[in-house]
Amino acid sequence: MRVVVGLLLLLLGLCGSGAQGEAGGLGEVNEINQNTDPKDPAEESTEQITKQTTCDIWTELRALRDMVVELNVHVELLQRENSVQATELVSLESRLTSSESKTSDLEKENAEKPKVAFYTALTDAGFVGPYNTDITLKYSKVFTNIGNAYNPSTGFFTAPVKGVYNLQLTVMGYHTGTTAVDVYKNNQRIMHNWEHNNNVVPEYFTNSLVLELTAGDEIHLVLPSGYSIYDSSDNYSTFSGSLLFTL
Repeated sequence: MRVVVGLLLLLLGLCGSGAQGEAGGLGEVNEINQNTDPKDPAEESTEQITKQTTCDIWTELRALRDMVVELNVHVELLQRENSVQATELVSLESRLTSSESKTSDLEKENAEKPKVAFYTALTDAGFVGPYNTDITLKYSKVFTNIGNAYNPSTGFFTAPVKGVYNLQLTVMGYHTGTTAVDVYKNNQRIMHNWEHNNNVVPEYFTNSLVLELTAGDEIHLVLPSGYSIYDSSDNYSTFSGSLLFTL
C-alpha cells in the first residue's frame, strides 16, 4: 500500500512539472505572438484542449490519491481487527485445551474410582424363623453386585476400599408375632430393628445407615432368636448398599 501511494505522489509530481512546462511554453508563444500575426483558430483550440486535459488528469489523480488513502485506512483497521480476533482465538484455544485436560483428568479419576453397589432379596421360601439362636441372614437373590463386594453364600458385605457407604434394609413380618433384624459391623451389633404384628395385616420396617468403613470391614444382618421374617418371589425383605465416596 505504501508503494502505491508513493507511485501516485511521484506521478502527481511529474504531471505538475509537465503542466508548468506547458504553461511556460505557452507564455513564450504569447509574447512572440503579440509581436507577430494573430494565432490560428486551430492552434487556440488545441491549447484549450491541452489545458482542459491537464486539469482533468490532476482532478482524477487527486481523486485516486484520496481513494488510496481511504483504502489504506480500511486495511489498517482490518489488520487491527484480525489481530484482535487472532488474540481471542488463541485465548479460546487455551481455555479449550484446559477444559479438555480437566475432562481427561476427571474421566481418569472416575475410571480409577472403585465402583461398589449391590441389591439383594432374602428368599422365595416364605417364612424364615423363629429359631432358638441368632442366625446370619443370607440374602440369596442377588440383582446387582457391582464390584462383587457382597457374598450371597455368607450374607456378608465386605468393604473393598476405605470410604463412606450407604446401606439400606427392608423387612416384612407376616403372621409372625414379632419381626426383628440386627445390623452387625464385623462382630459388633450397631443397630437393632423390630416390629410387633398383632394381626394378619403385614408389617414392614425399613432403615438405612451411612457408615465410614475401612477396607476389609464386614457388614451382615442377623435374625435374633425367637423372631421371624417373611419373604417371597415379590421380594419384600431386601438388603442393599453402595459406596458414596472413598477416603
